Amino acid sequence: MVNPHLHKLIAREFGEDFQWGVAMAAVQNEGAWNSYGKGPSIWDAFSRRQGKIKGGGRPTVACDFYHRYKDDILLVKALGFSVFRFSLSWARILPEGMGRVNKEGIAFYHRVIDECLKLGLTPYVTLYHWDMPVTLEKEGGWTSHFMLKWFTRFATVCAEEYGDKVKNWIVLNEPFGFTSLGYMLGRHAPGRVGLSNFLPAIHHAALAQAEGGRILRQLVPNAHIGTTFSCSEVLPFTNNPEDIQAAKRMDILMNRLFIEPALGRGYPREDFKFLEKLELHNRSWKYTERMSFNFDFIGIQNYFPIVVRFNPLIPIVQASEVKAAARGVPHTAMGWEINPDSFYRILKKFWLYGGVKEIIISESGAAFRDEVVNGAVDDQSRIDYYQQYLLALLRAKKEGVNIKGYFAWTLMDNFEWAEGYKARFGLIHVDFDSQLRTIKNSGYWFRDFLNGKK
Repeated sequence: MVNPHLHKLIAREFGEDFQWGVAMAAVQNEGAWNSYGKGPSIWDAFSRRQGKIKGGGRPTVACDFYHRYKDDILLVKALGFSVFRFSLSWARILPEGMGRVNKEGIAFYHRVIDECLKLGLTPYVTLYHWDMPVTLEKEGGWTSHFMLKWFTRFATVCAEEYGDKVKNWIVLNEPFGFTSLGYMLGRHAPGRVGLSNFLPAIHHAALAQAEGGRILRQLVPNAHIGTTFSCSEVLPFTNNPEDIQAAKRMDILMNRLFIEPALGRGYPREDFKFLEKLELHNRSWKYTERMSFNFDFIGIQNYFPIVVRFNPLIPIVQASEVKAAARGVPHTAMGWEINPDSFYRILKKFWLYGGVKEIIISESGAAFRDEVVNGAVDDQSRIDYYQQYLLALLRAKKEGVNIKGYFAWTLMDNFEWAEGYKARFGLIHVDFDSQLRTIKNSGYWFRDFLNGKK
């Protein structure tokens, strides 16, 4: 154990208004991929391409949350959480992306929201968690200049339908994640590669992020609106000037690319000349203004720091990662470095921007090789992880960072994107053949931890 007295420590320091939750996403959990009026998403299509998903997994059934949502939400309550973060499937609500609304999809999310409210859970709803309808991708997806029109339609339908019940909204989940992995490197859906896809996707995501905020502000009274960023502290491998510059370039892409436009600063072009290419999509001051929105909170999703060295063979960024295993530092089953001090520094970095009203840790967690043995899952490594990261969080909060919540990723093992069903992040183990749920020791730890604050 890192700190056996952590329960009482948190109870004393965080206060009763701090929000504790779990997070999940539609594609990763719902299943029912072609049922009840849902159209295919880009992940349904991408997962059918040979070699794209480890183990050949597909999100066709996933955790079957669509049919088991009542029991799963009850588990959220039983583990002591007060917030349930989930996403709305664009393809379930608007199967063709625009046009007709799927009444069965609308009704499903009403049932999920109502179940949360009945149990006293606060729903945090994510508009876009990576599941664009295939029909829109065929028209260009995030590279299309029609993207803002399409996203406006989706956001408006959701705000008008659920705004009387849901007051906490997240516009985009990790825009750098889905633009870089999906439109530059081809590792995630829709599998596009190259700058000709990446640059317009960046710009349209930055515009949609702000426009979604404006729509929610207009249509949802008393809305609490945020957006989330995947953040990684970027460190040079050596003190060599070339490594230091490589780290700065990587930091711009991973940490600054979307927060600075949201804060009204435009793209960080002055420190990375390559981004001047975005001028092609940003020809007037009006675009800088349209990318800005006064968010009520910023969601931070920090899973690992990254150490880079200069590599002239890598296009544009001229940097390559030095993996945690190669450096001999603690890491998860995904190879991601475990570093709570780096988590602390990322929180400070974003707070010191100014203009950020509050921070919510909208995802935080780790994948380990979990197995059910005699009906139990002993995942002490994950418990240690959470203890270390919560102590780092407490340190930042005590130093003045306005942190209002912490949402664990994730409630239960699920379809983990290109990792398929191999990477297990859940507080609850899922047998994907039988759909049997087994609460892991980390889930019981959180239950005791959250009871300890009362």
